[in-house]
Amino acid sequence: MRIISGTHKGRRLTAPKNLPVRPTTDFAKEALFNILRVRYYFDELTVLDLFAGTGNISFEFASRAVPNITSVDSHQGCIQYIDKVSEEFEFPINTIKSDVSKYLESASGKFDVIFADPPYDFEVSDLENIVKAVFEKNLLTDEGILIIEHSKMNDLSKENNFTEARKYGGNVFSFFS
Repeated sequence: MRIISGTHKGRRLTAPKNLPVRPTTDFAKEALFNILRVRYYFDELTVLDLFAGTGNISFEFASRAVPNITSVDSHQGCIQYIDKVSEEFEFPINTIKSDVSKYLESASGKFDVIFADPPYDFEVSDLENIVKAVFEKNLLTDEGILIIEHSKMNDLSKENNFTEARKYGGNVFSFFS
């Protein structure tokens, strides 16, 4: 994986092979950040990265000067890798080792962007539960968005607060606000 833009543009990162992850492709990530670049000033954002995995999305936000990033993942190896890279690059990423559902039950605060990239074998009902938890807990700022990356086999367009979906190969980003 590589960082596409920002202070660490072009840096290649190699995550340990034993992590249970499926990083967002560079193609899809670049498209996503082109969408976000039009909507936000990155240096003013507060970001929550759920199912952070290798930290691919968190690192991209950090490289673009986002000052406050929280990365949540249940796998200790993922958390250790994100911490290692964050320390090396001096990224402002706070990691939390937790099951995302449990984290969302007790989460507080407001985020401008919440990005969730759950495993592709999640059922639609599991994805819907993420949307419900974010909006029931009122975790977004007034202009905030929730983005869920999922398989093209799932359709979240009937969910409350759905605004649009963008497809990139086998990846879909569903947006909620």
